[in-house]
Amino acid sequence: MNGREVLMAANGAGAARAAAAVEAAHTAGRVDLICSMGFCGALEDDMQVGDIFVAERVQADGVEYAAAQPATERPHHTGMLASIQHVAQTADEKASLRRRGASAVEMEAAGAAAAARGLGLPFYCIRSVTDLARESFGLDLNSALRSNGKFATMQLIAASCRRPLTLLPELLRLGRRSYTAARTLGEFLADCRF
Repeated sequence: MNGREVLMAANGAGAARAAAAVEAAHTAGRVDLICSMGFCGALEDDMQVGDIFVAERVQADGVEYAAAQPATERPHHTGMLASIQHVAQTADEKASLRRRGASAVEMEAAGAAAAARGLGLPFYCIRSVTDLARESFGLDLNSALRSNGKFATMQLIAASCRRPLTLLPELLRLGRRSYTAARTLGEFLADCRF
């Protein structure tokens, strides 16, 4: 990517899984930096689906990690990323995180940041928005998160079918938004220099 060799590791949702992915990547070969990438929830009203958020710092459980900034000409948002242990399900929870200074929320960056710090490596964090600040999920995504870091897709589909007028459109919308977020994240990363 832009003249650099890249090793990508995916390991599911959650800080512990992200830290394990960093350790596996480090064990697999020479690593010069860590870039945690994926999706996030917006906490600022001006963020839209597919917008890119580059963390300046990551905060989790009272610990704060600095994040380096990639060189890019592409527009993006910056600020503090709240890295929590569950999906932020409600607009009220998102508003509470915003009042504490966070601009976006997700679940993995703190694990990757802690592992990068432990290895003495530069840390970057880039996310793409899938859900908006004033939105709540009707689907209980937290109950569908398995210990292996993956979401139980069939459980989410079954829950959607029990309330097809409200939850099925939400599930389909999340799928479309995830596709959009993945595309914009890839486009952004293709233009970054670390």
